[in-house]
Amino acid sequence: MKDILKGKLGFGTAPLGNMFRNIPEEEAMATVDAAWDSGIRYFDTAPFYGAGLSEIRLGEALSKRNRDEYVLSTKVGRIILDEMEDPAGRDLGEKGGLFEFGRKNKIINDYSADATLRSIEQSLKRLQTDRLDFVYIHDIAQDFYGDEWLSYFESARTGAFRVLTRLREEGVIKGWGLGVNRVEPIELMLELEEAKPDITLLAGRYSLLDHEHALQRVMPMALKNNVDIVVGGPYSSGILAGGTHFEYQKASPEIISKVEKMKGITQRHGISIKAAALQFSLANPAVAAVIPGASRPERIAEDQAALKTVIPDAFWQEMREQKLVAANAPLPMNLKGSN
Repeated sequence: MKDILKGKLGFGTAPLGNMFRNIPEEEAMATVDAAWDSGIRYFDTAPFYGAGLSEIRLGEALSKRNRDEYVLSTKVGRIILDEMEDPAGRDLGEKGGLFEFGRKNKIINDYSADATLRSIEQSLKRLQTDRLDFVYIHDIAQDFYGDEWLSYFESARTGAFRVLTRLREEGVIKGWGLGVNRVEPIELMLELEEAKPDITLLAGRYSLLDHEHALQRVMPMALKNNVDIVVGGPYSSGILAGGTHFEYQKASPEIISKVEKMKGITQRHGISIKAAALQFSLANPAVAAVIPGASRPERIAEDQAALKTVIPDAFWQEMREQKLVAANAPLPMNLKGSN
């Protein structure tokens, strides 16, 4: 799938769904244009982001582009209704209030076969396109469903998994997998004999701040099964990019302290923490691309600069010595044996 993704840096469009704030339409459009002008050709979205708002904005921004020139992924598992609801009243598990500034359309959780097809049909209309490249099954994990996550996973296994496998076999999509913020659903999926995913989006679990768990099983299993990992949330909801959120909530004093330690080391070596974060995520051989989100055009240039920054090996050595990266984490170093 790596050759299909058109580069290691994509664009995650969750912020375009008015995540955390009410983003003006022109700012959203300008951000997508900035991504395109910088050379980014992989765009990821989901119905869940602002109850369809992210897809609508991305579709509008990309409608003037040649569809053959970019790669598009969205997600299934949520149906957006015409009926309205109060966003503040939605039960989003650990992600409460995430899209309170999004559209007020009612969101239904449904991972069945029929709902998967309906979700894709809705997404195609909002995105103003005739096809999707990749489809991820969204959020069948503990952070949204608590102890009930396994029943949602089972519904997806007998519904969305099979529908997306068929669509891939028919050539309608290029590949499918999960789009989750936890490692356990991916581990479970990769253990199934019947499921043969191609690519999976793992958000927030392979960042500078949180990667030990993913290194235990998910990354080795993905490599063994030839499943590419797309890393979402490489800045851990913004805390590694100058923001104040970690895991979509206000960062704790412990996390802020750890980030300050990292920033001290980046400053000593004359690099940005964004550069360290992006390049760390990409150093793992299982990772095909990173898709940081952005809602301001200037952030795109920062991401491109971060990707091109030359990071001295001494920086990574100091990070490892300070135990700020796991001892078994692959690092983007030039020293022999460092990987």
